[in-house]
Amino acid sequence: FEDEDLKFEVMLPSRETSLQRGKKSALASMMSGDKLGKSLIACVDADYDYLLEGKTEHSAWLNDSPYVVHTQVYAIENYHCYAEGLHEACVMATLNDKELIDLAAFLHEYSTIIWPLLVWSVWAYRYDHFKEFSLSDFAYVVKLHEINVNQPLKSLTKLRQRVNATQNQLYQTFPDGKQTYPAMRDTMLRLGVKPENCYLYMQGHALFEGAVMPLLVPVCGRLRKEREQEINQLSCHEMQRQNELACYQHSTFPIEAMLKKGSAYKQLPEYDLMREQIKTLIDHIRGER
Repeated sequence: FEDEDLKFEVMLPSRETSLQRGKKSALASMMSGDKLGKSLIACVDADYDYLLEGKTEHSAWLNDSPYVVHTQVYAIENYHCYAEGLHEACVMATLNDKELIDLAAFLHEYSTIIWPLLVWSVWAYRYDHFKEFSLSDFAYVVKLHEINVNQPLKSLTKLRQRVNATQNQLYQTFPDGKQTYPAMRDTMLRLGVKPENCYLYMQGHALFEGAVMPLLVPVCGRLRKEREQEINQLSCHEMQRQNELACYQHSTFPIEAMLKKGSAYKQLPEYDLMREQIKTLIDHIRGER
């Protein structure tokens, strides 16, 4: 968006600000001093504040201030974990384009399974019950364990059982949710959060560490092993085998790095919304000058 008369200088939160409370501290500092304006904007992760539609103080700031730009999805990590970009990341990490699992379909199914529990999680923050059902509680339930590349759906079956059990427990713990839960679900649907894409709106760290990495690490491990076996079988002599193996191993990269290098998320409508938000902000600033 930069041009001859519009330049950006990036300033990170102060070193004294903890990472956990960086967003809230930065916004509070800017808002309390009335610092936000045409010379200073805040660019933050949306977290649940976007979905809460101004029901809390920080949600109101994020949704109402023309000088606050947010990610639309929960955080940057959610963009990196875009379902349709997972296979490409594995190819870049392993130099093997074989598709062992339909990764996009797997993540969409994972998303559909956790959907009712994500609504409960946002509901807990909307109605001040986040201490009883915290982000950590949610992350613990939806975390994937020991995915078998040969039978990946088994992990989803176990996940569905945990989600159903937790949902039943939440209905017992919060009987008032029977009246207010449907409204929260409808609000999220109206904002574009659907069962198949709700993984974009869960806590980014929980998605990255608890679902995507447990899925991709064994897949990439298998792809690397198969490529190395292929080199072993096709090599004409030992020196060629060692040279080609060394070359291959030096050409591969950790899957975490490749996820962050990917750009498939630019296909997302949420990404377009974020760009539109920035364009609207720039037009607003130029109109004030």
